[in-house]
Amino acid sequence: MFERVTSRFPRTSATRTRAAVLAAGLGTSVVLGVGVAAAVDNTAASTTAGAVQAQAAAQSKAAEAQAKAVQAQADKAQKAAEAKKAAAAKAAQAKKAAKAAAKKKAASWIDPVKSYKLSASFAQNGGMWAHKHSGQDYAVPTGTPVMAAHGGTVVKAGGNGAGDGPAYGNAIVIKHGNKTYSQYAHLSSVNVKVGQVVKTGQKIASSGNTGNSSGPHLHFEIRTTPNYGSAVDPAKFLRNHGVTV
Repeated sequence: MFERVTSRFPRTSATRTRAAVLAAGLGTSVVLGVGVAAAVDNTAASTTAGAVQAQAAAQSKAAEAQAKAVQAQADKAQKAAEAKKAAAAKAAQAKKAAKAAAKKKAASWIDPVKSYKLSASFAQNGGMWAHKHSGQDYAVPTGTPVMAAHGGTVVKAGGNGAGDGPAYGNAIVIKHGNKTYSQYAHLSSVNVKVGQVVKTGQKIASSGNTGNSSGPHLHFEIRTTPNYGSAVDPAKFLRNHGVTV
């Protein structure tokens, strides 16, 4: 009878082999796990970077659009300011033109003589007149040109005050319309006739010393009718019509 001999080496080797395989599998799993985790991390990082870039691009686009809107609003405000300034300048120019036109219209009345000295004034008392003085006297040498203070039609002309009495000497009355008449007296000569149309500044006579006069001068009246007794202050009238008297 033989003695039984049991060998432990094969069993041990098999166990070790299985352990090695298991360890290798675990190692492979660990390596695979690490690779998958790295891949997931890379994908997440890439996705995050893309989202950040997209957000930055959107913000940049929004900022650009806002800047354009602000610039457009500024341009609109500037255009509105320029238009307002242009309108104001145009209005000022129109006002200036209207003022110049009004002044020109007012200046259509002129002094009846040049280089004069004012003497007896309207409504002045004195022994030279039966009543108060009915006009404005301009002291000028005899022969000084007398001009129509405004355009109109001659309604009176000649001696004897042209019908108003000898105190006026040689005289002229011009109708200007709107119940306004001008009278020129004490003339040395008369250069117009009744019915003649005259222009502003046209010579109508020469000054003198005829009639009830104490020296060479022009007696000038503004009347509301062609006849004596309807006179108003001629100096005030001329000033109201832009004439410096």
